[in-house]
Amino acid sequence: MITWRVERENSRSGARGTSWWWPVGWLLAAGWAAAFPLVSDVGTHRVWGVCAAVGYTAAAVAARVLPRPRAVRVPVVFALAGAVVLPLLLLVLTGQAQSEVDVIERSGRLLYATGTPYLDAPRRVEEYTPYLPGMALLGMPRALLGEHGWAARYFGDARVWCAAVFLACLVASRAVVRQRRRRPGGSAHGDARFAAVTAVLIASPVVALPLCVSGVDLPLAGLCVLAIAFAVRGRPVAAGLVLAAACSLKWTAWPAIPVVVALLGCAWGARPALRCAGTAVTGTALLVLPSALLSPGPMVEQVLAFPTGRGELATPATSPLPGRLLAEQSATGWAVAVTLLLCGASAVGLSLVLRPPRDAVGAADRLAIGLSIAFLLAPAGRFGYLALPVLLVVWARSVGAGSVGARSVDTESVPQDRYADAQLATAGAGRRS
Repeated sequence: MITWRVERENSRSGARGTSWWWPVGWLLAAGWAAAFPLVSDVGTHRVWGVCAAVGYTAAAVAARVLPRPRAVRVPVVFALAGAVVLPLLLLVLTGQAQSEVDVIERSGRLLYATGTPYLDAPRRVEEYTPYLPGMALLGMPRALLGEHGWAARYFGDARVWCAAVFLACLVASRAVVRQRRRRPGGSAHGDARFAAVTAVLIASPVVALPLCVSGVDLPLAGLCVLAIAFAVRGRPVAAGLVLAAACSLKWTAWPAIPVVVALLGCAWGARPALRCAGTAVTGTALLVLPSALLSPGPMVEQVLAFPTGRGELATPATSPLPGRLLAEQSATGWAVAVTLLLCGASAVGLSLVLRPPRDAVGAADRLAIGLSIAFLLAPAGRFGYLALPVLLVVWARSVGAGSVGARSVDTESVPQDRYADAQLATAGAGRRS
């Protein structure tokens, strides 16, 4: 009876469009995007702001006037077109990009030509490569395709490959989580929900802006969520390999290793956790060591000293975050920021020991907290780095991964009228074992 009443109310409101918060949400996104052409002095940000503001405004209007279910689907299409497809094509084909894209593509050419992505004696900030060697692989297509012709310009652009890795990892994470269902094919609703949430997330300014102008942190985010998905399903070697790929991109991915290992240890036991840790550490070493042996000094200077504000040249990552503001005061301020950063990392590490995460949501939240502390208290950082914690939190709640382990019950694939019986059966199996 309650379900029938809800459906009747939904049908009555269908002609009037969606709930008020959808149009308001798109309007807020439009206002945020429209501010970039007014306040930003970065050309790529201004281009994205103009395109995205139009797309978000069209999405808000469509969400208000269209009937269900088009009042949800059509606005997302407008937002994706205005905030992702159009600005990405425009920026890529005209060669406009943030400096990070040029750095990735230059490091790819260096890796292809010399075996290391680091210059021996960089003289300008643009010649620094503050990433680990794995990131240079995303710039390799530029070295192979060149820049002649629109196809080479598009498929050689590092942003396209960053976005491709990110999207592939999101799709793969859902496929991994769906494995070992009790009722195959019973999660169509979950697939639709995941697709909808993912589309809105990609269309939102949190993802759309970095995807179009730089994309450098998106592959790392995608690999982190895929590693958590493999851990949820008790696949330690696969999780370790994915972690190794993430940790070879940027050292900011390294906190993901203890989180995923703690998840595996809590859900599947010590042996899978150790296998994951060993695979991740060994894989990272194999990917990073060749360049470290060829360019040890430049790698330390560009990857460690430069991003933390202790390099010979000042880093352009100067957003007014707490750690940056402390580091600007004096050498003592820098030491205080680092001390607070270490204290925060120790607290998160202690929480992994005392109360390890048991599912994807717990692991994603714990990693998001750790990364947020790192980004806020680091001596140098950007507001854009905080997009990674947001992605982790949203993904974990959209992918449909509940409690893990051999005795878990998937609420998404078990009908609600049988869920209580399934819980009792699972509890009984646990007692007998």
